[in-house]
Amino acid sequence: MKISKNQPTVAFQGTHYAFSEIAARKYFGQEIETLPCRQFRDVFTAVESGKSDFGIIPIENSLTGSIYQNLDLLLESTVSIAGETSIRVEQHLITCPGISLKDIRVVYSHPQALQQCREFLSSLKNVEIIASYDTAGSVKDIRDRQMLQAAAIASRQAANDYGMEIIREEIEDIPENYTRFYIISKDALTLNNADKTSIIFSIKNLPGALFKSLSVFALRDIDLLKIESRPLRGRPWEYFFYLDFAGNIEKERCRNAIRHLEEITDFLKVLGSYKSADKH
Repeated sequence: MKISKNQPTVAFQGTHYAFSEIAARKYFGQEIETLPCRQFRDVFTAVESGKSDFGIIPIENSLTGSIYQNLDLLLESTVSIAGETSIRVEQHLITCPGISLKDIRVVYSHPQALQQCREFLSSLKNVEIIASYDTAGSVKDIRDRQMLQAAAIASRQAANDYGMEIIREEIEDIPENYTRFYIISKDALTLNNADKTSIIFSIKNLPGALFKSLSVFALRDIDLLKIESRPLRGRPWEYFFYLDFAGNIEKERCRNAIRHLEEITDFLKVLGSYKSADKH
């Protein structure tokens, strides 16, 4: 179930036809307005300021793991998670028309895309690999600047819409390559069908504190879906924990678990309850 709003504006990082924009149209439908942003932080700012109704941020890739920058921004920001979606990511090598693989001297793309295609890129000889701010933006730059010895890694849609050619298809290391995205909003939106909740917490420096923190969910038969740690800035060797669990924060047993958790943590932030993405 999608959030009901006629033609919302959705901010995303990158240029038009980036994977984030493709994911946004999958979630909200094609009839939306999209707002390209240079950096992930700009997506959060657009939502917080009301310039955009929603934002979409990649949070995890099935090959390369979590996007830590966005985990950190969720901690710093006042936004809430309103939903999630996922797409299969097919990475293609894209050039100006008429260019062959032997002509390529440099490949551009977002660092995540480059990581996802490491095996293919390692097979290229005498080719420089350069990280850029966006996948689709790399395609557009090559086209606009007529860089005849350059290639970009991006989506098929980016190649088609910018009038470029795919010279190697599906070059990602593993075909089962999915990216999960969060939908973020300025206000908390807990839908009736929400079945997943995300929180951030830090624990007191006491023996067994992490075990006790996780036990509040086990005692109530609440499934933990993911837990990940991030450094707590300014306090070496201490951590924030990002945790996803199955359940709706409006339900009593989930509220009780959170109240119990508050007693044994020194920081707790509920990021939101939302409908989990469909399984592939």
